[in-house]
Amino acid sequence: MCGIVGLVAKSLVNQTIFDALTVLQHRGQDAAGMVTCEGNRFFLRKDNGLVNEVFRTRHMKRLVGHVGIGHVRYPTAGSSSAAEAQPFYVNSPYGIALAHNGNLTNADELGEEMFRADLRHINTTSDSEVLLNVFAHELQRQGKLTPDADDIFEAVSKVHKRVKGGYAVVAVITGYGVLAFRDPNGIRPLVYGTRSTPEGEECMVASESVALDISGFTRVRDIEPGEAIFIDMDGNVFTRQCAEKTNLAPCLFEFVYLARPDSIIDNVNVHQARMRMGVKLAEKVLKERPDHDIDVIIPIPDTSRTSALEMAKHLNVTFREGFIKNRYIGRTFIMPGQTQRKKSVRRKLNPIEMEFKGKVVMLVDDSIVRGTTSKQIVQMARDMGARKVYFASAAPPVRFPNVYGIDMPSPTEFIAHNRTESEIGEAIGADWMLYQDLNDLKETVAEGLDIALTDFDSSVFDGYYVTGDIDDAYLERIDQKRNDAAKVKPESVDHEDEAPADLHTKIQ
Repeated sequence: MCGIVGLVAKSLVNQTIFDALTVLQHRGQDAAGMVTCEGNRFFLRKDNGLVNEVFRTRHMKRLVGHVGIGHVRYPTAGSSSAAEAQPFYVNSPYGIALAHNGNLTNADELGEEMFRADLRHINTTSDSEVLLNVFAHELQRQGKLTPDADDIFEAVSKVHKRVKGGYAVVAVITGYGVLAFRDPNGIRPLVYGTRSTPEGEECMVASESVALDISGFTRVRDIEPGEAIFIDMDGNVFTRQCAEKTNLAPCLFEFVYLARPDSIIDNVNVHQARMRMGVKLAEKVLKERPDHDIDVIIPIPDTSRTSALEMAKHLNVTFREGFIKNRYIGRTFIMPGQTQRKKSVRRKLNPIEMEFKGKVVMLVDDSIVRGTTSKQIVQMARDMGARKVYFASAAPPVRFPNVYGIDMPSPTEFIAHNRTESEIGEAIGADWMLYQDLNDLKETVAEGLDIALTDFDSSVFDGYYVTGDIDDAYLERIDQKRNDAAKVKPESVDHEDEAPADLHTKIQ
């Protein structure tokens, strides 16, 4: 999971991209990067850290130009060093910088193919660099000194034929404009919008519509699965379907947890979808325990608040805020490594005793992955004097790894691994465990749409991978790369000498 943005404007783009990245920060807190283009020069700044840490005034002054792209990173595999931060750059053909959200499931094979057949060197472990080189190679094969939109779209078509997985991409081609495209299944989100200025139309593409909103862009529509959009230097917009076979199957976990509630993804209002999740949970409570004894419903901040409020409303039960969140601690699900997650939970949430003491409490969370946070929160509620502690998840049990860009590496690390729902409740210390049904979750997302949304990437819940290329051998390989043990850095390694990347390159 990462956040991407691309922009062609009539004025400097650095501040607008910075603002967009700050509202996409929830999609990645490991690193940030930006490339701008002026004439035939690229300007790059990227490093580990949050957006406001990576981009200081001195960096922003150097990021000149009316065209650019940006990225916030959440690492799923490989290294998390500054060298792995995006965007990546190649000087041939033309000069291309690229950033992407997602994961290529055939990255290893492509990397080998790049070396042996395309004679290109991959310098990092990032599949984004692989994707960049595949696109650059296919664009170079067009053999044009001055490519047009048709040439660029033809290269994207070849990329779709070679690349597998889930991906949303933004790229800037020196002197030509910004390109964005989405995988043929539309697993990872991508949207574009426009803004009118006295100088003319400006266009932005981003992972979520909220990035458009905060800069005054009007959302036009989502990029379709397999579709590409190219915005030239004058702001002219070209679109084309570049994949031979497409099927809209957006990631279901986006609506549960990843996306901001004020975003619209594939015409789905995320906030409304989460409201409906709460209604479905309430209906399940009444079905399983019509004479329930719940005194109060308390959300676990922040993502579950919307669902918890609707759940309380439909059960006619008091809704209370029982936890105060430290806003300066990152999302624990995103943190690389179990030790760091354990340390952060109590520093992140502090309970209010009066909301728990002597009450039967229903805690509501958006989902449960490893159960680390859930177990500690249940214990907090008991420590505050709760008579009983129930736990509801707005999503079904997470039992399978995600291979399309979310760090869910090893099934053995999931609390739901080889456990029934009641056994999960026992494991986290809850008196009653309530999970959303998968079909109900799908209904909450698809409800009310003009065009039926019938398919999803729900692989983390049901183990079905929409790209059709995932087998046990692949899952074993990513398990070895991504499990918590693999994320522990040897103490003998000194990472302080990893310098941030600043590039000021003139293309001859």
